[in-house]
Amino acid sequence: MSIVQNITQLKSKIPARVSLVAVSKTHPVNLIQEVYDTGQRIFGENRVQELVSKHTDLPADIEWHLIGHLQTNKVKDIAPFISLIHSIDSFKLLEEVNKQARKNNRVIDCLLQVYIAKEETKFGMDFEEVSFLLTSEALQQLKYIRICGLMGMATNTADMDQVRKEFRSLKTFFDSCSFPAPSHPNHASLKVVKPVLSMGMSSDYQLAIEEGSTMIRVGSAIFGSR
Repeated sequence: MSIVQNITQLKSKIPARVSLVAVSKTHPVNLIQEVYDTGQRIFGENRVQELVSKHTDLPADIEWHLIGHLQTNKVKDIAPFISLIHSIDSFKLLEEVNKQARKNNRVIDCLLQVYIAKEETKFGMDFEEVSFLLTSEALQQLKYIRICGLMGMATNTADMDQVRKEFRSLKTFFDSCSFPAPSHPNHASLKVVKPVLSMGMSSDYQLAIEEGSTMIRVGSAIFGSR
């Protein structure tokens, strides 16, 4: 099927409560434009350099999401325009995002990445670390970020029972969390957002939706295999 057919079919399977991030990493601008022309406005990239380049070459109303591991020295490159960072995996990184957001006089929305997979290659904080961070006084001092929710990646396995357990554990934890309002003086002017639970990719998004995901990150099911 064509890219247009792929995304049309995909959107027909997604409940209205679930947002779609079209994962455009490694794909050229012309193919992203094709998806954009169907009405899709949220795109996800995992490499900062590629993201910056595409942001320059594509329509200004795209909401760019950074979904890959983010190094502190790269935050400054995306701070002027990024809509949502999915991969906050340490307080140190959060501090840097706040620093760069302040320089750009904007509040940057962030998700805390939670480690739920049985794979050492994946990043994230555990439940205890997230709970501590959300209730810490240190977080209240970061006035230029807003914690909007959580992100998690399940184990890359054919065992869907394992994947379901991991998604379910994250949803249960998500439901127990309280996400503080930003302490920026102008926070009242920010667009109100519902808490986000970002989980599910091309191979498991349907399972993630069943388990309560509110945002899925889909690439190959739209653009095809790389």
